[in-house]
Amino acid sequence: MSLASKPGVRSVNREALLGKLAEWNFPAYRADQILEWLYRHRASSWESMTNLPKALRKMLSETFEFTPVEVVRCEGSADSTRKFLWRLGDGALVETVLIPANPALYSDPSDRRTLCVSTQVGCAYGCQFCASGLDGFKRQLNPAEIVGQWLGVENYCANEERNLEKKEGSAGSARTVGNLVFMGMGEPLANYDNVLAALRILNAEWGGGIGARKMTLSTSGLAPQIKRLADEPEQFRLAISLHGATDPVRDRIMPVNRKYPLKALTAAIEYYQEKKGRLITFEYILIKGLNDGEDQIEPLAALSRRLHAKVNLIPYNTVEGLPWERPEEAVQEKFLSRLQERGIIVTLRREKGHDIDAACGQLRLRTEREGILSAGVFKARDN
Repeated sequence: MSLASKPGVRSVNREALLGKLAEWNFPAYRADQILEWLYRHRASSWESMTNLPKALRKMLSETFEFTPVEVVRCEGSADSTRKFLWRLGDGALVETVLIPANPALYSDPSDRRTLCVSTQVGCAYGCQFCASGLDGFKRQLNPAEIVGQWLGVENYCANEERNLEKKEGSAGSARTVGNLVFMGMGEPLANYDNVLAALRILNAEWGGGIGARKMTLSTSGLAPQIKRLADEPEQFRLAISLHGATDPVRDRIMPVNRKYPLKALTAAIEYYQEKKGRLITFEYILIKGLNDGEDQIEPLAALSRRLHAKVNLIPYNTVEGLPWERPEEAVQEKFLSRLQERGIIVTLRREKGHDIDAACGQLRLRTEREGILSAGVFKARDN
């Protein structure tokens, strides 16, 4: 199955839609009706847009498509983390993770869940501890496929809540996702234009209506794109997938560091902070015997102080076929306390989805290796 020749309608912003309506001699107010159907009612067909003229629906159907994002599997963790596996229009698979409330995660209120979104099919950056790139890089996701992950999770959870209301008479919430982090499969800043277009759709009042400061872009260290992001007008958050505070450690597990070592990365972050004046986050996956030792404490603390960064420690989620392991809990806690003793703003992410292989790319690989796709079985599954 190939990618559709027509653009996905959820890749189109309001200005472009207004341009099409003018070209077709339809009034401008129709744009807001279309957008309400797309993002408030989460419509999946032109026929459902009953307050639009048939002639307009015909023009829309001939010009745009509803980019399919179909749930293949949904697995639930004991800690209520949910992992979604989506099949895209060309049969490619990507993952999205819904992370339960945690008062310590990105300093957000405990009643808001965070959605971790993918931006590429596979990954070309070859981080040695990550499952996303084990099958190589396939392609970029377009804005509609990125936005579609958020919409798909909202739809899935809304359906669950409706069923619960019918069963128990309880009242559901209007929105499931309070925060978005672009830390799923792929390197977001390597798909810069598509990701920024998606973020702007998710941020717009007519789109997702999610505040820019509720969205965090993560990068493994693409220094030029960090500087480019600094010059954008929006106040999106920035996280750096650091995982090592010295070049030898990063060189060992993150090939990107050979092109953009810590000196170049640091300069880009300083430029970003000069422009934005915002705190950044260092994502630091704790890997047993690699970056969890006492010798890593002071370099990480020094870098964090210099760049006014907070540190989010994440115990490693083991990946089948890779040699790395997560440290014992005592080692995790010691690493945390040593940073706190040095005055660093630091959190330790407690258990989040380890029992469902919640690290990026694992569910996709497992699904393919189990032969589910070749057998033609596409089925949502809850553990």
